[in-house]
Amino acid sequence: MTSEQVQRLIAAGESLDVEFKGEEQRPLSDDDLVEAVVCLANRSSDMPAWLLIGVEDDGRVTGARPRHESGRTDPVRLAALIANRTRPSLTPRVAVVSFGDKEVVLVEVPPVSAPVGTTSGRYLRRALGGDGRPCCLPMFFHEMHARQADRGAEDYSALVLPGASWDDLDPLEFERFRRSIRERRGGDQSLLALPDLELAKALGAVEPHGQVRSVRVLGLLLFGKEDSIRRFLPTHEAAFQVLSGQKVEVNDFFRWPLLRLMEECEQRFNARNREQEVLVGMLRVAVPDYPPAAFREALANALIHRDYTRLGAVHVQWHDDRLEISNPGGFPEGVRLDNLLVTAPRPRNPLLADAFKRAGIVERTARGIDTIFYEQLRNGRPAPSYDRSNESGVVVVLPGGDANLEFVRLLAEESRAGRDLRLDELLLLNALWQDRRLTTGQAARLTQKPEAEARTVLSRLVEIGLVESRGERKGRTWHLSAATYRRLGQPAAYVRQRGFEPLQQEQMVLQYVEKHGRITRAEASELCQIGLNQAYRLLKSLEGRGLLVARGEKKGRYYERGA
Repeated sequence: MTSEQVQRLIAAGESLDVEFKGEEQRPLSDDDLVEAVVCLANRSSDMPAWLLIGVEDDGRVTGARPRHESGRTDPVRLAALIANRTRPSLTPRVAVVSFGDKEVVLVEVPPVSAPVGTTSGRYLRRALGGDGRPCCLPMFFHEMHARQADRGAEDYSALVLPGASWDDLDPLEFERFRRSIRERRGGDQSLLALPDLELAKALGAVEPHGQVRSVRVLGLLLFGKEDSIRRFLPTHEAAFQVLSGQKVEVNDFFRWPLLRLMEECEQRFNARNREQEVLVGMLRVAVPDYPPAAFREALANALIHRDYTRLGAVHVQWHDDRLEISNPGGFPEGVRLDNLLVTAPRPRNPLLADAFKRAGIVERTARGIDTIFYEQLRNGRPAPSYDRSNESGVVVVLPGGDANLEFVRLLAEESRAGRDLRLDELLLLNALWQDRRLTTGQAARLTQKPEAEARTVLSRLVEIGLVESRGERKGRTWHLSAATYRRLGQPAAYVRQRGFEPLQQEQMVLQYVEKHGRITRAEASELCQIGLNQAYRLLKSLEGRGLLVARGEKKGRYYERGA
């Protein structure tokens, strides 16, 4: 890094990826330096981290002390010191950057695939402390398991449970698994004829050695007796809660095997879930408060992807206006809020995920999140939200309230006409209904795909008459068509959307000139999100009415306020 890049890094302050170590009060020992590197290595990221020696916590550059006999810091020798005192050996990149008469030692810590410790056995991890600031905390053994599971390097559900035996499994749960295959579409029919032991072997729930050598975590989660689960898997728990404002109406906790737990929660869900009906021709379309398929996928995801090394329960919370499902453990490595819909499936517990697919509970395509979004939007509801998720837990919120029945009718009519809309199209139609207009860039962020793909989706919606475009190139915006507004029961909304736009653009231009003294065609194009030709016609219209006066020629032309 150059000194300018380092200055920008310092200006941004400490974070989970950046740590400052000042030496103004006392010199940084080799032990402290190595532990700081280990801490940064053991964080949830696949990007490098940075240790800056000679920078105080408040960002002041006080300089690093010389670490070697030459009176300077030798980057090669410092990198070798870190490599020799970490296990597995970690080789960072080290540089010395000058700030006037002071030097800052910059250590680039590479991402690692396994937990790293010091040769003295110290394991630390980078995390947010109780005050919300990044710090180094002890890394415990169960957290190492969790970190490996997050990175896809270990399947916790495949680990053997010492002391657990075949007697800890319940024959009724094996029958429940078979019943799930029979009753749900997509189950693995080849498992139906297998006896209990062979079924457990086929799923990987036990380690076979003649009969059963040992039972895995998966075996207890699927088939375990309740008291055995309490004894061997004390972190496994789930809660079904009904909340009305501050009042708790239902607050039940369970330590049951997962299929029994799924059945109980689905029964409670179905008992509370009301339905409306929309008439489309002679067809009655049911519109539930919450789509059952979305609830089932969200609950199954919480049970499959939760971190079973952490204390805490999977919570199903039924509020007056929403349904929340949360689970301990953040997203697996590589999964973020901005790529949920497009990233490849990354189950934290692959063996457990496969068992749920073979039982027919979840999609065999492993695109359950798509189902959650699609079902919610198809039933006239706002899109699900994962915004409250963080590194310690995933929270999905299914908004409730009044459904947009006209939107449901529109989608049903399109389906009857042979035009079944895909998830990307539903996302954009819902956003256009909520926000009235979108740019291509906004559409790309919503669908989490490149702008070219988002433009293709929007163009298809234009072709089938649901959407119209306005403007050119980068200034193009998209909004619902007049026919769509009419079908949604709001024909006046289209007139407001199209009719007020020129007046708004004129006022925006005049206010810009009032504040900045003048405006160019390019500035008007960017300000109003329209093409250059449209901006030219807008400015000429204002000039023709005496509101603006043109100055300059050709590319140097600009417009000032008229007399």
